[in-house]
Amino acid sequence: MDDRANALLKALIERYIADGQPVGSRTLSKMFDLSPATIRNVMADLEELGLIHSPHTSAGRVPTPRGYRIFADRLLAVQRFEVLQPAQIREMLPAADPSRAVNAAAVLLSNLSQFAGVVLAPRRAQVFRQIEFIRLSEKRVLLIIITPDGDVQNRILFVSRDYLEQELLEASNFFNQHFAGMSFDQVRLSLADELSSLQADISRLMQAAVEAGTAPGDSDDAVVISGERKLLNVSDIASDMDRLRRMFSLFEKKTDLMQLLDVSSRAQGVQIYIGGDSRLVPMEDVSVVTAPYGVNGKVVGTLGVIGPSRMSYERVIPIVDITARLLSNALSHNQS
Repeated sequence: MDDRANALLKALIERYIADGQPVGSRTLSKMFDLSPATIRNVMADLEELGLIHSPHTSAGRVPTPRGYRIFADRLLAVQRFEVLQPAQIREMLPAADPSRAVNAAAVLLSNLSQFAGVVLAPRRAQVFRQIEFIRLSEKRVLLIIITPDGDVQNRILFVSRDYLEQELLEASNFFNQHFAGMSFDQVRLSLADELSSLQADISRLMQAAVEAGTAPGDSDDAVVISGERKLLNVSDIASDMDRLRRMFSLFEKKTDLMQLLDVSSRAQGVQIYIGGDSRLVPMEDVSVVTAPYGVNGKVVGTLGVIGPSRMSYERVIPIVDITARLLSNALSHNQS
């Protein structure tokens, strides 16, 4: 694509984002010192490249997912965006309460973008101070994890046989004596040698505990969503009942969101995922803008905005970027 094609594609997408109507050559000819015939030729080239298409019988064109991708990657000019005053930020993202800060970040993203805000909470129980096993029924054991800051987390283990209370106590004591203060990932590495001295059934119980401790946790706890109902005001989504159902199913199940946010936590900076272009977004006409956040420089989660592909990316990108920085600062302050 030459500079003229890039400029026309950028103008077409910006106009479509602003108006929501297919953009014709006559509209673009008023913006450029080019004849309508020249603009039609360039638009035909863009259509052949799969960057724009003509919906139904309209003479105008709209962007395709691939067109949005080119726009987001190459043509976007991100605006400077002032969010809130520092005092307001400190009030909205309470550093003393990490759980409230995560929830507040989701609300802030939604309120600023007028779309849905989503936060993948920090992985739970990376390090434990103490664990306990409690028998629930014949093949179910409750794993209680106590973190160094006193947070208590519960996981249910489905086991292959019934364990006696004495066996569960033995497993708890072994864990706490040998591994307290370590992360479950560290335990996994050193567990093989230690377990050789224990009975096979107790070994399997401990391995189940490690798997539970390193798992992301229940999606209802791991993914915080705010402002889903704001998408009812987005005509691109609300006008199609089937699309609306699939959107709210995405929010309800959360599994696909967890996968997308987990993948984006391994990337640097703001990422844009466009439905129809990225396999990670299970719906067309939907985009997700994400950024990782961390504690003392270490990435612990991801947050973002979910909205229509026809969103104002130059406005949403700084909202996501700044909110990620604010949440990182709040959580890091809590650790200091």
